[in-house]
Amino acid sequence: MINIPNELVRQQSVEKQIIKCVVWDLDNTLWHGVLLEDKQVDLRGNIIDIIHTLDSRGILQSIASKNDYDIAMNKLVELGLQDYFLYPQINWNSKSSSLQEIAKIINIGLDAIAFIDDQLFELEEVKFSLPEISCINASELAKLLDMPAMNPRFITADSRQRRLMYLSDIQRQNAETEFVGTSEEFLATLQMSFTISTAQTEDLQRAEELTQRTNQLNTTGYTYSYDELNYFRQSAQHKLLIASLDDKYGSYGKIGLALIECQASLWTIKLLLMSCRVMSRGVGTIMLNHIMNLAKTNHARLCAEFLPNNRNRMMYVAYKFAGFKEIGKDGDLVILENDLTRIQSFPDYVKVEILH
Repeated sequence: MINIPNELVRQQSVEKQIIKCVVWDLDNTLWHGVLLEDKQVDLRGNIIDIIHTLDSRGILQSIASKNDYDIAMNKLVELGLQDYFLYPQINWNSKSSSLQEIAKIINIGLDAIAFIDDQLFELEEVKFSLPEISCINASELAKLLDMPAMNPRFITADSRQRRLMYLSDIQRQNAETEFVGTSEEFLATLQMSFTISTAQTEDLQRAEELTQRTNQLNTTGYTYSYDELNYFRQSAQHKLLIASLDDKYGSYGKIGLALIECQASLWTIKLLLMSCRVMSRGVGTIMLNHIMNLAKTNHARLCAEFLPNNRNRMMYVAYKFAGFKEIGKDGDLVILENDLTRIQSFPDYVKVEILH
């Protein structure tokens, strides 16, 4: 068992660049030729392998192309590739505006996007307007799969299913758009099942991935390695909890993680995170209220650490909404405490299962 002192753990907030979505241009990038000008366009020789490999690694893909939408989509259908590209932006807008729209819809940071185009003008426009985005010339495609940012440390079951999970999200969004009634009434139709369990060895790869990929709904931004998480899993002074969500459309996968340091009379939430994909499902407070219940049952005070950054204010709001109050600071670290007098019950529209 490895020994991880607190001082070391607190330094685990440096983010390694991880590409979550590759956005492709079409003409002379995905294929040779210009769709609206040439009689025939042909896929680049290695493009299918690249698309399939990125997909198998859990890296999402989309399109930002100046083209006629119907003609381009018909070509992608003909090539059997349409399902690989989420929320394609095929229009006559600037590439930077299309990329911003993709980031907004998928709900990821711009620094998690790589954009591939053959035109220097388009690459420079994006670099100037959105410098956080990694711009790659189509002439460099042979090197793409070897880039460190394109190679996650682990490829988990959730990684391999990520695109399919997003396709299920599109089904949910379409159903919500067509639904007549309140938000809670719609959520009740999803038949959601939220499971919280103590993390097991088989959960640790996904747990590490969650700490590295989840930046917005993350209370501290700390990242933990597999070995560190395994230490916490076995430690009598810590609780490592992982959450998953399913509904009638399929599984969201493992979408939440919490690390609690448990002293005799004081529990401290060192990390609480939730995947952005479940933000609109009304389940974000379930894990937090479960932890509050556990602390109260064990007659312990409950504190939480919060490290503010430019992305995670929503988690601070979640803490305040749950009744946490600031009691001090440790450098940039905000310390909050909950008096455990108003723990919310779980929402009626979701079935919650606690596994020990």
